[in-house]
Amino acid sequence: MEKQTEKLLREISEWDGEFKGAYNIRENGQCAGRVSSKNIKITNKEGKPGLEIHIAPGTVGETVSIPACVTHGGVDDLVYNDFYVGENADVTIVAGCGIHTETGEPARHNGIHRFILGKNSKVKYLEKHIGTGHGTGLKSIDPVTEAELGENSVLEMDTAQIGGVDKTIRNTKARLEAGAKLLIRERILTEKEQTANTEFEVELNGKDSGVDLISRSVARDNSRQGYHSVIIGNAPCTGHSECDAIISENGKVDAAPELHAHDNDAALIHEAAIGKIAGEQILKLRTLGMTEQEAEATIIDGFLS
Repeated sequence: MEKQTEKLLREISEWDGEFKGAYNIRENGQCAGRVSSKNIKITNKEGKPGLEIHIAPGTVGETVSIPACVTHGGVDDLVYNDFYVGENADVTIVAGCGIHTETGEPARHNGIHRFILGKNSKVKYLEKHIGTGHGTGLKSIDPVTEAELGENSVLEMDTAQIGGVDKTIRNTKARLEAGAKLLIRERILTEKEQTANTEFEVELNGKDSGVDLISRSVARDNSRQGYHSVIIGNAPCTGHSECDAIISENGKVDAAPELHAHDNDAALIHEAAIGKIAGEQILKLRTLGMTEQEAEATIIDGFLS
């Protein structure tokens, strides 16, 4: 495994020299290490690049890590990973991608993840994206997430892209059965000429299903972001979408939340707020001895934490 891969793993996952539990490390489109556990089996996907991860029913307290790293330009990595989570399981999945380049060649990772959650299962999904290096080549990360939540299952997603990624298109689609819950927390920072586009589409198909979707973003310099969420209530359900964005310099954010209530007892709500950092916040921190740049950085860190 390359030294640069090790550096990226420390940034995007919970790697401290080793992983605790099952794992698969992807390095420039190849497997750089894999371990299954008694309850979590990782195998190659047939016919496509990627993995099948089978989590046995009743598995509790275990973690599976599947980070992907691209360490130089000229790599366009595409991977399909399918997670099958057995009934009554309660596990953590740590994903994430890091891209590094020092050349003018582009580098890209496109991870397509599919989750099938069994009845009463629970998954906490952690995903962090980062770009590093001084190369001028375009660094792109384009994640696709598809989820099917069985009866009374819970999927909690915490995704973050904090710096260095020049272009990203993030697509998430989910279908929920009765009693299922989807909790999504997204955090994105763009700078310079970077672009980020987020697409969410959630179908609430079962009674008492629910989604809580929260996005926090900061667009700085000349960067641009787009946010589009669609929540479709096809049964008695609850849905909440919240998009809060901060813009500074010439940053731009376009937000377009949509709600579609197709049942009389579908309770759906959306909130969207876009604005700059309040002057009084900067002033308060400057009275504590910070420069204006330090004050702004502190506010942004708190907003995205």
